[in-house]
Amino acid sequence: MATPVRGGAGKAPSAPALASTQFAPFAHWLSSAACRSPRSAVGLAVLVVLSAGAQAQSQTPDPQERRLGEVTVSGKQDGSALPALAPGAQVAKGAALGLLGNVDVMDAAFNITAYSEELIRDQNAATLAAVLENDSSVRFTTNTGHVNENYVIRGFDVNASEVAFNGLYGLAPDSHVPTEMVERVELLKGPGALLGGMAPNGAVGGVVNVVSKKPLADDLTRLTTTFTSGSQLQEHVDVSRRFGPERRLGIRFNGALSSGETEVDDQKRRRRLGAVALDYQGDRFTLGLDAYHYKVNLDNGSPVMVSFGKMKNLIAAPDASNNLFRGVNTEVENKSVALRGSFELSDSWQLYGSLGKAWHDYAGQPTGTRVVLNAVGDGSAVGQTYNLQGYTNSTALDAGLRGRFKTGDVGHQLVFSFNELQQQSGRALPIVVSSSYTTNIYDPVLPVLAGPRNAVRQENDNVIRSFAVADTLSLLQDRLQLTLGARHQRVNQKMKGYDESAVTPMLGLVAKPWGEDLSFYANYIEGLSPGLEVGSTYANAGETFAPYKSKQMEAGVKWRRAGWTNTLSLFQIEKPSTTIDTAANTLKLNGEQRNRGVEWNTFGAVSPSLRVLGGITYLQPKLTSTQGANNDGHDAFGAARWAANLAADWDVPGVAGLALNARLVHTGKQWVNSANTLRAPSWTRFDVGARYTTRVADKKVVLRGTVDNVFGRNYWAGAFADNFLTVGAPRTVRISAAVDF
Repeated sequence: MATPVRGGAGKAPSAPALASTQFAPFAHWLSSAACRSPRSAVGLAVLVVLSAGAQAQSQTPDPQERRLGEVTVSGKQDGSALPALAPGAQVAKGAALGLLGNVDVMDAAFNITAYSEELIRDQNAATLAAVLENDSSVRFTTNTGHVNENYVIRGFDVNASEVAFNGLYGLAPDSHVPTEMVERVELLKGPGALLGGMAPNGAVGGVVNVVSKKPLADDLTRLTTTFTSGSQLQEHVDVSRRFGPERRLGIRFNGALSSGETEVDDQKRRRRLGAVALDYQGDRFTLGLDAYHYKVNLDNGSPVMVSFGKMKNLIAAPDASNNLFRGVNTEVENKSVALRGSFELSDSWQLYGSLGKAWHDYAGQPTGTRVVLNAVGDGSAVGQTYNLQGYTNSTALDAGLRGRFKTGDVGHQLVFSFNELQQQSGRALPIVVSSSYTTNIYDPVLPVLAGPRNAVRQENDNVIRSFAVADTLSLLQDRLQLTLGARHQRVNQKMKGYDESAVTPMLGLVAKPWGEDLSFYANYIEGLSPGLEVGSTYANAGETFAPYKSKQMEAGVKWRRAGWTNTLSLFQIEKPSTTIDTAANTLKLNGEQRNRGVEWNTFGAVSPSLRVLGGITYLQPKLTSTQGANNDGHDAFGAARWAANLAADWDVPGVAGLALNARLVHTGKQWVNSANTLRAPSWTRFDVGARYTTRVADKKVVLRGTVDNVFGRNYWAGAFADNFLTVGAPRTVRISAAVDF
C-alpha cells in the first residue's frame, strides 16, 4: 500500500465571499476542499449543479453557439485573451508564444497548434498525451496508460515535468495532465528559450502549454458520464457562473471522479480531480486565480517497457493487456494555486504577471516498470521492482511590460519580461530494489516485491531566473513582420554548487506579400539545457559548462483557404552533449545530435460537413558527433523517419446531429539503439468514433463513442531509452454522455 503523501503543503485557499446565496454551498466547499474527501466534493458539486441548473438555463444559449462566439472581456493589450476557434472548432486560430502573448497562426514565425476543448471532448481524450497524438511530430517514450507521460517532439525528449501550465513551468500536474480542467493544449515545435525561458530539464524539441478552463461569458452546467473498457466509470461536472450587475466576477469548477479496472489485466485506477478558476474583469484590469488538486492511484500493475540490450534480434510484441507487475502500486498527488493579473497603463501599454506554487508527491513504483529480455529470444526476461517516494515543490513567477508604438512608418510591439522558477525536490534514498526474478513478457509471473523504502531527503534546490526583451517590427502595412529578442538565463543549482548563465537570441520573420491568407515565415531560435560541473573522476575536474545551447533554423509557408489552414515547415535542430576524451581523461562538450525534417500540418473545415486534422513528418535524426565517433552518422534511437497522423470528422447527411470520425496513426521504422543494430518495424493504428447530438427534456445531450486501435494490433510503439521499447496500447473503447442542464 502506498504511503500517504506529506500533509500541510498546498492547502486549498479560502474562497472569496460570493454575493449569490445560491452559490454559498459551493463557496463553502472551496474553503474546506482540502479536508473533504474527493467523493464528497464531487457530490456537493453535483448538488450545486442540480439546484442552479433550472434557474440558469432559461437564459443560457446553446453551448456550441456560445463557444463559437465566445468573447473574453479584457484590456486592449491583453495578450492572454484566448484566440477564437478556427472553423471546425477543433483547433484555435492562434496560440500563446510566451512573452509575445497570443499570436494568430498566420502571424507566427513558428509552427504552432492550439487544440480545443471541443476536440478533447469529441475524441474522449482523457490525458494530455491523447490530445498530442493528433500531431505527426509528437511521439511518446512511455506507454499509453502509464502513470508517466513523456514525449518526443521533432525527435527530442520532452518529459512530463516540462509541460507549462498557463505559461508557467513547474505548475502543471507532474506525471500526466488530466483533460477535464483543460481549455486548450498549445504546441510550439522547436526550442523556446527566448519565448518562455528554459524548461526545467532543458527540453528543446518543443513547448507544450496547457491552458486551464476559465469562467465563460455565459452560464454552463454540464455533467458527463464516461465508461472506458476494462471497467472504468467516471463522472465529470463542469460549472461556470458569472455574478454582479455587469457579470464581472466569474467562477468555474471542474470535478471528476473515476474508478475501475484498466485495459491492463487486473490493474485498477482511481482518479480524483477538483479544479477551480476565479476571475474579475475590471475596466482596465483583470485578476484571476487558478487552483487544482489531482490524485491518481494505480493499483496492482503497470504497462511494461522492455529492454533489448542482450538481444540480437527483435521478437514479437506481447499482448498489451499482459500485466507484468501485479502487486505493484503507485500513488501520485498534485496540487497547485496561481494568481494572474493584468493592468492597462494606457491604450498602448500593459503590465501583466502570474505567480503560482505547486506540490508534487509520489509513492510506490511510478518509474522502473521495465524488464530485461534474455538472449534466448523466447520472451523470458529478468525483472526487479522498486519502492520509491519523492516530491517536487515549485514556485513560478512571470511578469512583464508589453506595449505598442510607432517610429515613422514602422510599428513596434515591445515587451520586457522577467521569470523565475524555484524547485526543491527529494526522494527516498538509497533506492530500495527487489531481488531479481525471471518472468516472461508473453506469460508473466508474479514479481518479487521490493521491501520498505528509506526516508526521504532533499536532493535539489534549483533556481532558474531570466530577463528577456523582444520587439516585433511591422513594416509595409503589416505585410512584413520582424521579431528580434534576447533572453539572459541564469541557472543556479544550489546543492551542486552550479551557478552559470547564458544569453539566447531569437529572430523571427513573417512576410505576407499577397494578403492575409498566405504567409512565409522563418526563425532562428535557441534552446537551453542545464550545464554541469565536471566530476572528480576527470582530469578537468571542477570545470563548469554554461547551459548548453541548442540551435534551430526553420522556414516555412502557411496558407489558408476559407476554413482550411495548412503549414509546411523545414527545420534543423542541433543539440550538443558531452563526450569523454579517453586519452586525456577529460569531459568535453563536443557531442551533437542534428535533426533535420519536413512537416506538413493541416486543420479546419474543408466543407461545411467535413473537418480534417493531422499531418505528415519526415525526419533525419542524425548523431553527428558521438563518443569515440562510434555512432557518428547513425540515426538516433526512437525517432522514426516517417510519421503521419490524419483524422476526419464528418456530419452524416440526412441524420441531424450525427457525426462520424476516424483517425490513422502511422509510425515508420525506428532504431532501438544508438548503435543501429536493432530496428523496430513500422506500425499503423486505426481509431474510429461517432457523436450524436440531440435534446432530451429540452436539455442538450451529446453521446460519444470512440474505439482506439480498432483492429486490436500488438506492436512496439516507441523507445523509452537506448535499447528499450514500449508496447502499444490495446483496443480501447470509450463511451460518454454529456448533458447540459
